[in-house]
Amino acid sequence: MKFSGTDAYVATEDLTVAVNAAVALERPLLVKGEPGTGKTELARQVADALKLPMIEWHIKSTTKAQQGLYEYDAVSRLRDSQLGDERVHDVANYIRKGKLWQAFEADGKSVLLIDEIDKADIEFPNDLLQELDRMEFHVYETGATIRARHRPVVIITSNNEKELPDAFLRRCFFHYIRFPDMETMRKIVEVHHPGIKEALLTTALTQFFELRETAGLKKKPSTSEVLDWLKLLLAEDLGPEDLRRDGKNALPRLHGALLKNEQDVHLFERLAFAARGQR
Repeated sequence: MKFSGTDAYVATEDLTVAVNAAVALERPLLVKGEPGTGKTELARQVADALKLPMIEWHIKSTTKAQQGLYEYDAVSRLRDSQLGDERVHDVANYIRKGKLWQAFEADGKSVLLIDEIDKADIEFPNDLLQELDRMEFHVYETGATIRARHRPVVIITSNNEKELPDAFLRRCFFHYIRFPDMETMRKIVEVHHPGIKEALLTTALTQFFELRETAGLKKKPSTSEVLDWLKLLLAEDLGPEDLRRDGKNALPRLHGALLKNEQDVHLFERLAFAARGQR
């Protein structure tokens, strides 16, 4: 199985190397990068390219590692016992399978996405060390050991909100998705907005990269946000001349697609005021 990108996803050479290395090593692929750089979408495209089923586990701040294995529904069992339900005699009726269990028992190889692992508490990655390494876990309520029939392709994403434990990192193949350069961004835009006029694309991307490099910006706009912005420009039928900024207004057209907090909006307003004062 070799991944080389898809028609819907522009994968750089170093990214395809990382994916194929993780598959060959049968190690989880840990993917870091700015929000909006296509980390989650990568897992979906890998599944599509390799023609494998996809299992997604989206992590929240309250998510516990045990939920990925299974959960024992003691409340339902107590209620059924009070109602005289015969199901209570078999504890297996109250075991809810988690995403890892689903991946382990799949009839064939699958892609398991553990999305935004850094949202959970610091112990979360440590609690999955053995399960991801040995590809098995024990169900204490039934005494069963669940082993992977086929080792899944595990892709783990992180926005780098917190450091991950060294023991966890040691078990992963790591790749950082760098923010696309101008040429790569052109290819990405062409996938999502085929046939976009060259003049508009050049003007828009030049303005976008200038905006990203503005000193003092709290949140730099991402790949997904520039795609949204271009979609709006096309919907409004704007041309490159409509994107020109003057000293009166340093904000780009439809800036709400790019700037997502008031501090950054005020920054550009101050820049415009300063530019007017220098005239």
